[in-house]
Amino acid sequence: MEIEYAWRAPLADAELVALTESHGGRPESGWWERAQRHSLGWVSARCEGELVGFANVAWDGAGHAFLLDPKVRPDFRHRGLGTELVRRARDAAREAGCEWLHVDFEPHLRPFYFGACGFRSTEAGVIHLADV
Repeated sequence: MEIEYAWRAPLADAELVALTESHGGRPESGWWERAQRHSLGWVSARCEGELVGFANVAWDGAGHAFLLDPKVRPDFRHRGLGTELVRRARDAAREAGCEWLHVDFEPHLRPFYFGACGFRSTEAGVIHLADV
């Protein structure tokens, strides 16, 4: 099984909806068309032409990049695809001149981001806008 990774390769919204649904997410049709214009770029992973992994990198137009929406189809997990998606996103952000790559995640994903991907803890804050 060969995985083909690409930076900023064309993606159809329907592919991302299907990928998100595959791991229990709540996709919204049309999301990718809206999100893409705010993106520095994205990494896609394909197996035999089918999208099996994705990670988006948003940015502030300067030194800060934000890793968003990394996902791997469940039947392709635990094979290093997620780590490779993050590595390629990190490298592309650095090559674009970004100094920092931010990520937020649920607590059960800490070993992945801090262990496999090399992120480290920092002070940060967040407001859940639906609660205010």
